[in-house]
Amino acid sequence: MAATSPRLAGPTYAAPRKRRRIGHYVVVALLLVAMAFYLMPVYVMVANGLKSKSYMTLDDMWLLPRDLSGGGFGAAWRALRPNLWNSFMMVIPATVLSSLLGAINGYLFSKWKFRGSDIIFTLVLFGMFIPYQSILIPLIQTLQQLGLYGHWYGLILVHVIYGIPITSLIFRNYFTNVPAELVEAARIDGAGLVEIFRRIMLPLALPAFVVVGIFQFTNIWNDFLFGVTVVFDPRDQPITVALNNLSGTNSVDWTVVMAGAVVAALPTLIVYVLLGRFFIRGLLAGSMKG
Repeated sequence: MAATSPRLAGPTYAAPRKRRRIGHYVVVALLLVAMAFYLMPVYVMVANGLKSKSYMTLDDMWLLPRDLSGGGFGAAWRALRPNLWNSFMMVIPATVLSSLLGAINGYLFSKWKFRGSDIIFTLVLFGMFIPYQSILIPLIQTLQQLGLYGHWYGLILVHVIYGIPITSLIFRNYFTNVPAELVEAARIDGAGLVEIFRRIMLPLALPAFVVVGIFQFTNIWNDFLFGVTVVFDPRDQPITVALNNLSGTNSVDWTVVMAGAVVAALPTLIVYVLLGRFFIRGLLAGSMKG
């Protein structure tokens, strides 16, 4: 009986293993198809951006470039370089300031409860659901009174304020999972509100800062509406507005437009490639307790 049991058990366990292997291949095939589908626009932009204008047609848009002369990338870089710098000058301060304000709000709403704190936090979150278009007129009037309208640094204030709701939510959810015993121990040792935040919460909040930083950097970089309405001087506009201006009124050089789209997308792509794994870790760190 002992000698025949492996022979009897073989077909019983081989079938589930075979089904699992087939299921694995099916999943891998579906993922490859999905990857190809989502990478098709990237391929079209890069391939056509490398072509010369004379070879850019709808019939040849899926073909590789005939030579590596650079296509429209040179013209796109010369046209977008000043606006690329404007975007960096706007995005970096806005991301840092909105992240710091969100960290302070998240800390206060999670560890220093006071009367009406939940109501105030709910009101802060309402800011995420206010459409941009509905506040353009009062926004422009406010910026005019502050002397910030028409300048790229006025966009910093706009994005900092609009980023407070989502950054406060992310940091509050993260700080809620920090053991309350740490705060109580620091209070017993005589640490105050600012000292606890600076010495305990900030070092622990690095994963949340990565999540918020990537999220804010991407949203602010890709913004078009505020850039085109708040800043009217083309020399001060962000790169998304300058990319839209590459399309001429009479004719469009699609090689330059495609190359410009690649140039405009590169910073966010680099951020996700370098910090993508930390982004996932930060999300998971804020979703688990204990």
